[in-house]
Amino acid sequence: MYEESKSSELIRFAGVKSGSTVIDIYPGDGDWTRLFSDVVGPKGRVYSFIPGEVAHFKNDPVGRMQALAKEPGRENVEVVSADALALTNVTQPLDVLWLHLFYHDLHTELMQAKGATATDFNRAVYERLKPRGFYVIVDHAAAAGTGTNDSPSLHRIDPATVRTEVEAAGFVLDEQTALLTNGDDPHAVKVFDPSMKGKTDRFAFRFVKR
Repeated sequence: MYEESKSSELIRFAGVKSGSTVIDIYPGDGDWTRLFSDVVGPKGRVYSFIPGEVAHFKNDPVGRMQALAKEPGRENVEVVSADALALTNVTQPLDVLWLHLFYHDLHTELMQAKGATATDFNRAVYERLKPRGFYVIVDHAAAAGTGTNDSPSLHRIDPATVRTEVEAAGFVLDEQTALLTNGDDPHAVKVFDPSMKGKTDRFAFRFVKR
């Protein structure tokens, strides 16, 4: 996670408010699910969504989120696991879809094995968001001009490629922030390398459904 001030700014950036319906895609340790749960309050809802493509991982991502949902005060959290493209079938219309450090995985064999290409996923997101809903993407930046070449190996993606793909689904870029940029990142190292873990250059886009 980020320091508190950055987390707070990212929540503001994402447009998550009291009463919002939010989906946290592949929530990991659940840090963002907890933060969103606190913000949306009892009148809101947070879907903690584990794509079926990764639900079998040894760290039991579904079980971990089910445990989180049982924590006191988490009655507004609903754990859902289904193939990535099925999100339209298992959730209510959304105000915000939050995709944190995961978009690049749409360009890997793991996610594409069941047909979850970036093109089809972005269309599914567009379908599920309410009018004026936000699609928020934070990810590890690859070097400019590399497209998706480094997604399988370095877990990075060119921000320009993300923007092109998402806008092709009908979204409009509403805002971007340099809050998570790191000019010292050489963009040529795997994001899990000890020298870069937690310190990668990251971009944050907020797209809106017109």
